[in-house]
Amino acid sequence: MRIARAVNNLIEAFERLPGIGPKSAARLTYYLLNVPQGELDKFADTLKLLKANTKICSECFNVAETNPCDICSDKNRDRGVVCVVEHPLDVLAIERGGGFAGVYHVLGGVIDPLHNIGPDEIRISQLIKRLDDQGVKEVILALNPNMEGEATCLFLKRLIPKEIKMTRLAHGLPVGADIEYADDMTLSRAMEGRREY
Repeated sequence: MRIARAVNNLIEAFERLPGIGPKSAARLTYYLLNVPQGELDKFADTLKLLKANTKICSECFNVAETNPCDICSDKNRDRGVVCVVEHPLDVLAIERGGGFAGVYHVLGGVIDPLHNIGPDEIRISQLIKRLDDQGVKEVILALNPNMEGEATCLFLKRLIPKEIKMTRLAHGLPVGADIEYADDMTLSRAMEGRREY
């Protein structure tokens, strides 16, 4: 069966998005075919305005409507504590938790030699300059606990001045998890990161 060119083009466009395979791309495309034209037009307009109505904060490199972003311009935030994350989605996740009152630095990725991403391809130099200029007391490394995240943390450890306290997010069992279902690495990290009760 031959698929209409417009349908096929949209399926291929969706497939280029991260995490969308051929079946999901086809499902999304056929879903949009059944949406009323007014809703589809609104969706298309929203998509067109995505980049036009967002900015990258010149201080933390988070995505925002203003520059500097709401977090960097908030006078109640502790500028002496910088939480280093990989992507803007990580900022959203930490902010949702509500337990952090410092500021952020979005690296825009991690060191990944297999994909030709070195220290110069992410915002490490901007972080080091920021640490020098703003009198930071603590850097929290909130990078994913995978090989690339760990390699980036080790690289940053060599660059961050010794007088700045450097911490790493705790790793281990999530609240409500059953120990019997945890993998070996998670249990090992939970044991290493235990604290006094």
